[in-house]
Amino acid sequence: MKAVVGVFKSRPDAERGAAELTPLDIPKDRVTVLTPHATAKELAAVPTVAGEEPGMGKAMGAALGGAIGVAGGVGLVPMLASFLIPGVGQVLAIGVVGGVLLGAIGAVGGGAAGGAIESNVFEGLPEDEMFVYEDALRKGRSVVVVMADNNEADAVRGVLENAGAESIDQARDNWWAGLRDAEKEKYETSGGKFQDDERYFRCGFEAALHAKNRDRTYEQCQKVLGDLHPRMHESEPFKRGFERGREYIKTIRKHVS
Repeated sequence: MKAVVGVFKSRPDAERGAAELTPLDIPKDRVTVLTPHATAKELAAVPTVAGEEPGMGKAMGAALGGAIGVAGGVGLVPMLASFLIPGVGQVLAIGVVGGVLLGAIGAVGGGAAGGAIESNVFEGLPEDEMFVYEDALRKGRSVVVVMADNNEADAVRGVLENAGAESIDQARDNWWAGLRDAEKEKYETSGGKFQDDERYFRCGFEAALHAKNRDRTYEQCQKVLGDLHPRMHESEPFKRGFERGREYIKTIRKHVS
């Protein structure tokens, strides 16, 4: 299974996009809508787990355990979950395993909870895309995540895009486009040719936002970086990008707090 993701401008658009998957017979328990737009009634009806910086801590781990239990049960009735995610705020998930998916976004630092999600529930959900979901939610957009079989993925992607969704690759490129000019100016002010080094710099920047590396220094996650980016992680542009990614996280949290 792999995650097929569509980013929509609004919650109603996302819900309509999810509804248009019906002819594909995708099981409802594999479709989740994430949105920062929730009514007071909805938020009052679901438990909220607040994350403590850095990461989500033990409270999130406990919540994830409960969510995993629900997802593995016999009832596949659509459910609501609400989590307070650092850097984003309160997010509502509509779907049987929505709480687990929110936990995957919030469980930064590569702890045991994150590992449990990857191996037991959402195998095929790329950890390196989580920050794109965060960014979309932070900007008030809504995200549809569909866990699709390989033979379903193209059809699901087509339905979501026809419904007006931005693909995850488009969302990722647009996210970087919004940062690029400022990062280029700062990089060249400190010495270096951004045009030559951008690929390595951006890779390092994004690596700092990866769930396994969040809130850790370069030295603390050097082995993980070597596994993920064996040909790039020791370059100076990569390291500079990694440090800028860490600063980016701090800036987001200041704006949200």
